[in-house]
Amino acid sequence: MVVGIAGLGLIGGSLAKAYKESDQDVTVLGFDRDTSITHIAQIDGALDGELTRERIGECDLILIALYTGAAVEYLENIAPYVRPQTVVVDCCGTKRTICKAGFAIAEKYGFIYAGGHPMAGSQYSGYKYSRANLYRGASMILVPSRFDDIHLTAHIKSLLEPVGFGRITITTAKEHDLMIAFTSQMPHVVSNAFIKSPTARAHKGFSAGSYKDLTRVAWLNEEMWTELFFENADYLLREMDYFIDALQAYRQALDKGDRETMKHLLAEGRRCKEEIDG
Repeated sequence: MVVGIAGLGLIGGSLAKAYKESDQDVTVLGFDRDTSITHIAQIDGALDGELTRERIGECDLILIALYTGAAVEYLENIAPYVRPQTVVVDCCGTKRTICKAGFAIAEKYGFIYAGGHPMAGSQYSGYKYSRANLYRGASMILVPSRFDDIHLTAHIKSLLEPVGFGRITITTAKEHDLMIAFTSQMPHVVSNAFIKSPTARAHKGFSAGSYKDLTRVAWLNEEMWTELFFENADYLLREMDYFIDALQAYRQALDKGDRETMKHLLAEGRRCKEEIDG
């Protein structure tokens, strides 16, 4: 199998390393706008060669691990060189924008495209933080063009199998973006806002696991997350409103000295956690 990967940051670099360290015979070709990263990845053993225009046609699978705007542009540029049987999957953090463009481009040029989102990451970015086990046991979200083609879905799953995903979740672009606003984007907003308290500068010696868990993703890539937030602004704003309303209820109970309401709010949250996560 020949896999092409465009974008060799944390996401793309980890995909390349996972394929190369799998027990299957996989040739990995890579592209990054920073050619020095491509060369480093080759020296590192994560790539067998560069993903050039001339080699696009060799690929059975092409994974695009770029920001949404760059991913659309890249897909448009390579589309004339992609074979009809090749599967192209993006790895963007939102799906409505990229899938709308991707489905149209694939239909025009006659190849297979599906939206994708590997649900794993780190607070750090860049190839140097990539690792082969990043996706082991993680969920991979897929947005196919058709939901009644089980053979196509099975084929895409087989192409992704060497990476080591623990679960493949099939959904629509709309449902993905709705859910990701809650499970991914809101935690980054909350963490990033929470750490701005002036008290944070004096936390050493007073913090433990809860502080570390809550603030881990405050260390983020502001360029990437700004783009993701604005691509999904409608759903993210809705989640922000839910959260602000909930915080306001806790604040009012505390401000009024209302212990019974506070106990009720805390018990309600605990029950929600129990029901949701078992």
